[in-house]
Amino acid sequence: MKRLVLDAEGRVQPVCSKTHIAYSFHLDQPGGKLWIDFAYEPKNLEDREQSRARIAAGVENYTEPAQRELVMDRWESFLPLKNLITVSVDDPARHRGAGHRHDPEQLLLIGAEEASPGFVRGELPEGLWRVTLSLHAIVTESCSYRLRIHHEEA
Repeated sequence: MKRLVLDAEGRVQPVCSKTHIAYSFHLDQPGGKLWIDFAYEPKNLEDREQSRARIAAGVENYTEPAQRELVMDRWESFLPLKNLITVSVDDPARHRGAGHRHDPEQLLLIGAEEASPGFVRGELPEGLWRVTLSLHAIVTESCSYRLRIHHEEA
């Protein structure tokens, strides 16, 4: 039987880029499997003028002055700009992995015998767990996310 242990939703903006949001939940029974259902939208910034302005700002900040014009001549090669939020998991004793994926919809698994790529399989201890959302880049005016975690008992 699957039991919902965390249900969270939120909305973030570009100012949230390069930050983290952590959620904690308690497993009151050891063992079984964790199913992490995570999604965010939109994935891409569709507005070309906003994209060009963001690219120009990045080129100004991170490119040598002598190279800026050459880079901006091909600014469209950086399209589409994408939001990126990734998931990492810690159990009460150790880090259980991270999923640095570009997929805006993910169903991740951690269990004793198997785990999604990037995560460590092994027994699930009871206690306080933490899931961290890393907001690498939020390029749209707003980006909403949903995080649901189920514990499937052994």
